[in-house]
Amino acid sequence: MSEKSEQQLPPKTCTIEKLVTNKQDVEKVLAGTKSATRRNGRYADIGEVMVLDDKRFIVNQVYQQTLGELTDEMILREGYATVEEYKQSILSFHPGMPWLPEMTVWVHEFHSAAQ
Repeated sequence: MSEKSEQQLPPKTCTIEKLVTNKQDVEKVLAGTKSATRRNGRYADIGEVMVLDDKRFIVNQVYQQTLGELTDEMILREGYATVEEYKQSILSFHPGMPWLPEMTVWVHEFHSAAQ
């Protein structure tokens, strides 16, 4: 993982309001079992605040990664026990999407603003 400053990041492709929208994922964030999400575009800037159920979460890292780089340890932050469990969940939300190890995604890591 390389740490980049905001100036080095390309423009956002979506808004932070759409970063975590799936009901199960929102519940995981609120329960403290999800502190990262991967998207095909960049949805947030470092330091930007995401609000879920009136609770604030601050984005502290944004970087790119390939699906092939994922480890079970990384996926714990997504709220899943294994890469395979995460993969099956993602593919269930996106029928027909191929899971390509070389596919690049944007990782958004965040923490509760109460910390």
